[in-house]
Amino acid sequence: MAKPVLLNNIDHKDLHVQTGRGAHFGDNVMSALTFPSEFRDVQACYPIVFRKLGDGGFEAHALFGFQEGENLFLGLQGWEAAYVPLTIQRQPFLIGVNGDELTVHVDLENPRLSTSSGERVFLPHGGTSGYLEGINSTLLAIHQGLQQARGFLAALLEHQLLESFVFDIELDDGSQYRLAGFYTVNEERLATLPGSVLEGLNRAGYLQAIYMVVASLSNFRALIERKNRLHAGQC
Repeated sequence: MAKPVLLNNIDHKDLHVQTGRGAHFGDNVMSALTFPSEFRDVQACYPIVFRKLGDGGFEAHALFGFQEGENLFLGLQGWEAAYVPLTIQRQPFLIGVNGDELTVHVDLENPRLSTSSGERVFLPHGGTSGYLEGINSTLLAIHQGLQQARGFLAALLEHQLLESFVFDIELDDGSQYRLAGFYTVNEERLATLPGSVLEGLNRAGYLQAIYMVVASLSNFRALIERKNRLHAGQC
């Protein structure tokens, strides 16, 4: 269970973070939260899908596998993709909001933490390490990206551009899997939008992000290939 606390250079003066990738670090996740300003990097490696929230809203996710706890990009050499989403990179840190002030928290239960090995969070004299400065930048990018995502997701809903889908796959060994519970862009609906609506989406900076989502779906082929290789290795 996560145990986030406010990061400080007194209680956490000896804190180190192991930055490798693997299931033992908690990287065996099916997907990770993402946002439009990151879509260009994400779509180069992963399908981008949408997940419906309990309040009726949506959030965008980079997809790594076909079932909970499955990350097909984890291999013997770590994470096998050119880009790792920011919400994965930031672990074990979280951003907090206190009025207008943004604060950094750390999950003390995260397996990446150590008092002796990995990247130092604070310098011996208490200053911020270069590693922590990078984390601060990552957390700020996530915060700003998620703020900007609200308008993007609202526009998708306003123009009825999200549709649920079911994705059935059959592997080379005959085993079958079904991916359900996610949403994607309705390309037929997108193609029928009036020019004035498309112009408005473009002015808002949303149209490119929409097409990034559509382009990302071609990564399902690579995801299936990874699933096939995994099964072949288990035989």
